[in-house]
Amino acid sequence: MNYTDALRALDERIPTRMVPDLDRMRALSELLDHPQRTYPSIHITGTNGKTTTAWVATELLRAAGLKVGTFTSPHLHDVRERITFDGEPISEEEFAQTYTYLEPFLAQVDALAERVTYFETLTMLAQEWFAERAVDAGVFEVGMGGEWDATNLIDGRVAVITEVSLDHPELGNTPVEVAREKAGIIKPAAICLTGERSADVRAVIEERCREMGAILRVDGTDFALYGRDNAVGGQALDISIAGGTYEQVFVPLYGERMATDVLLGLAAVSAFLGDRPLEQELVRAALAGVRSPGRIEVLRRRPLLIVDGAHNPAAALELANSVQDSFACDRLFLVLGMLDDKDVAGVVDGIVPIADLVIVTTAPSPRAAPAERIAKEAARFGAEIRIVSTVEGAVAQAIELAEEGDLILVTGSFTVAAEARAMVLGLD
Repeated sequence: MNYTDALRALDERIPTRMVPDLDRMRALSELLDHPQRTYPSIHITGTNGKTTTAWVATELLRAAGLKVGTFTSPHLHDVRERITFDGEPISEEEFAQTYTYLEPFLAQVDALAERVTYFETLTMLAQEWFAERAVDAGVFEVGMGGEWDATNLIDGRVAVITEVSLDHPELGNTPVEVAREKAGIIKPAAICLTGERSADVRAVIEERCREMGAILRVDGTDFALYGRDNAVGGQALDISIAGGTYEQVFVPLYGERMATDVLLGLAAVSAFLGDRPLEQELVRAALAGVRSPGRIEVLRRRPLLIVDGAHNPAAALELANSVQDSFACDRLFLVLGMLDDKDVAGVVDGIVPIADLVIVTTAPSPRAAPAERIAKEAARFGAEIRIVSTVEGAVAQAIELAEEGDLILVTGSFTVAAEARAMVLGLD
C-alpha cells in the first residue's frame, strides 16, 4: 500500500454519524497491546485554542530535550499535518506503512459492530507511530469532545481545558452541558489546567477533578498572564507560573486569545515536568519558534492579508477583538465562507461589525453554507456585501480592491482558510 492507497482507504472510513463510545478504540488498543500507554501525554480539550496550545507545549517539551509526538486536528492541506514527531509531519512512506500494519486489526474490529471511523483510525495510527518512534511525551488534541473522544485512552498525566463555549451541537446545548463532556479527559490523579472563567462551567470541571482525585489549577490564580504588549510580528508577554516569572517573552502570535493559549501551554509543560522551573532562555527560544498555521496567520503585507479558521461565535468575536487590537488599517475587507452546520448568524454577529466590505463566498466543501444565506445575515450590519462563488475568486477580488493601508481577513472555516492559504502561498 502506498500513500495514495492509504488515503483512499482512510477516506472510505468517513462516518455518516458520530458514534458516542470508545468500544472500537478499546478493541483496537487491546489488539495492538496499548501503544498509547508507552508514553505519558498532555491531553488538550476546549472549544477554541486547542491547536495553538498543543504547538506551544510541543515546542517547550522539545526545547527541554524530549522527543515529542503531537496529534492535532483539523489539517489545512494534508492529513499528515495532524501527526508529527518533533514538529515534523509523518512522511508519506511511514503513513502508508503504519496504515498497512493497522489494516488487519481494523478489519477485526470492523467485523464486531460499527466500523472504525476516520478519526478513530487516524488517532490509532498516531498512537502506534509515536510508540514506534519511542517518544518521551505525547501531546494530544481532542477531535471534538472529551469523554467519548477517540483520543481518550491515552495516559493523560496533564489535562488542559482551554475554555468552553458552543460549537458542535452533538456535545450539548449549553456551555455547562458541553463542559461535562470535555471534562471527561481528566484522569485519576492527573493535573488539570483551565483557562475557563465562567463560574458555572468551572464548577463542572471542579466536580470532575474531585471525582478523579485530580489537582485543579486555574488561570489567574495558579498561573497568570499579567502583561501583554504588541510587538512587530507578534506580542511580548509577561507570565507568572510555578513560582517564577517570564517577562517580555516574544511570541509570533497575535491577540489575547492566543496569549492565553501560550500561558496554558507553558503551564501544562511545567506541570508535566514535575513543576520544575523552566529556564528563561529555554522558554524564550521555544516560544519564539511557535507557529500555528491558519490561526491569525499573516500571509502577505501591503495590503495585509490574514487567514483564520474561526467557525463559531466565540472564535469569531475573539478574532475580531484580536485583529482590532493587533493591527491598524484604513479599511477592513472580510472574505467570509462557512459550513452549513455552523451557527452562521452567531459568527456573522461576531466578525462582520468590524468590516467595511464583506465578500461572501462558498466554502470548498459539500457541507458549505449557501453564500446567499451568509450574505443575508451579513446585510444586517450595513456593510457593503458582494458574493463571489469561489474562495480563490473572492480573495483575488479583495486583493484587487484593497490599497496598501487596508487589511484583508479571510475566515469562517478552516476549509476557507486553507483554500486562501494555498492560493496566496502558491501551494499545490
